[in-house]
Amino acid sequence: MIKIYIAEDQSLLNSALTQLLNLEDDFQVVGNAVDGAKAWQDLQVLKPDVVILDIEMPKMTGLEVALQVNKKNLQEKVIILTTFAQKAYFEQAVLANVSGYLLKDSPSEELIAAIRDVSAGKTIFAPELVVDMISAENNPLSTRELEILKVAESGITTKQIAQQLFLSEGTVRNYLSAVFSKLGVHNRIEAIKVVKKNKWL
Repeated sequence: MIKIYIAEDQSLLNSALTQLLNLEDDFQVVGNAVDGAKAWQDLQVLKPDVVILDIEMPKMTGLEVALQVNKKNLQEKVIILTTFAQKAYFEQAVLANVSGYLLKDSPSEELIAAIRDVSAGKTIFAPELVVDMISAENNPLSTRELEILKVAESGITTKQIAQQLFLSEGTVRNYLSAVFSKLGVHNRIEAIKVVKKNKWL
């Protein structure tokens, strides 16, 4: 029997998850919380096998709870279940040594399978988050080049970009040429499309 604890501040979702997971023959939900502080207190007493944590909760976030579980070397396997597909959150979760990071719009079958896999010692991350991390690491553009593209996105002229960033027009043109060369594109519109597709901006 896999003992599960759920911390989710939306009461309806908390109840729905509890009912869903308790339908599985090998699952037992042993506790619930709608805030991170209660979750952290309960985890030290109940010692479940798997903990499902939302990120944004009152009193303590799911990431803060996950960090405490890791810091205190508790044996619970942590799955972050969130609406936030943000690189920064994902990186913090990885640093907290979580066993899973899934998005709330994932099919329920994926969550159920992930709980069993995580309980067996596997690590499960939403595929789109891993792709985002790889894309971010492959970003060839400098901070200044991204800044110029961000300003250029509004459709203003090179001269206006230069004025806004306190640069010369020639410098802006040089930066844009470097961007086009690095990305293999011919103009700003194509460059912005590539950058947005890879979530570099």
